[in-house]
Amino acid sequence: MDDKLNRMKQEYDSIPIPDELNEMVNRTIASRRTKTKAMPWIVSTAAACILLSVSVNASPAFAKALSEVPVLGQIVKVITIREYAEQNENTDVHLKTPGIAGTGDPGLEQSLNTKYLEENKKLYEGFKDEVTQLEKSGGGHLGLESGYEVVTDTDRLLTLSRYVVESAGTSAESRKYDTIDKVNHIVITLPSLFSDERYIQVISDNIKEQMRQQMKDDPSKVYWVQQPGSEADMPEDDLFRSIAKDQNFYINQDGKLVISFNEYDVAPGYMGVAQFTIPTEGIQDLLVSNEYVQ
Repeated sequence: MDDKLNRMKQEYDSIPIPDELNEMVNRTIASRRTKTKAMPWIVSTAAACILLSVSVNASPAFAKALSEVPVLGQIVKVITIREYAEQNENTDVHLKTPGIAGTGDPGLEQSLNTKYLEENKKLYEGFKDEVTQLEKSGGGHLGLESGYEVVTDTDRLLTLSRYVVESAGTSAESRKYDTIDKVNHIVITLPSLFSDERYIQVISDNIKEQMRQQMKDDPSKVYWVQQPGSEADMPEDDLFRSIAKDQNFYINQDGKLVISFNEYDVAPGYMGVAQFTIPTEGIQDLLVSNEYVQ
């Protein structure tokens, strides 16, 4: 088992990431634009279908080298810069690492892409340790999957969601989001949207109301929230009290703030990743502006 894990790690670490990745992406985009300049009626179709061919697959352990490239606005591209897959009787691993290019800010791209690579490297190292411990205790099956999707794509904003699904009998999903201002080349944080920290309580109270209403409307839904005027039927520490200052969030296509919780954070696992759209009128007085949230 140790030899197999070491081999897996060597294969994962040996996957090359070309230094010229951003230049290759931008060059491909520029070439596509030049070729379609004389035929403006097919520009949008060509942009929607463009595939970037970057040879980053040096290991047979890969399932494939590069994903289809979704188009974000007019320029920004998201590609898979590293992908690793391994499956046997004890483990099932599939890790996809996104890369962003074409923002016009190489420093921002470098920062984000390095973060994404480090996230998956840390995931893999932790998975490797879990497999070792499981083998010592008698064996079993572990699975790990990571991937990404674009959840918001407007002229102004890009939101990339990275998901992780860990399985050992049961599974648990977690998500992280980066919402990027494509005009000003910055990553938007939740605190930056508001004038002060009152948003934490206001949003938390709204989410509790939404939880209670959803459970009232649909008895199959369960959230770990206390009902007003009744005693909690679970430990106090397990109840949802408040969002974190830097709670997972994104801004959707309609310009609405969406708060996200990982599986098992505020509800049983069958409820999945829990998301709540916050009415803008409820937080309007707390917003710095309506530049992003509308």
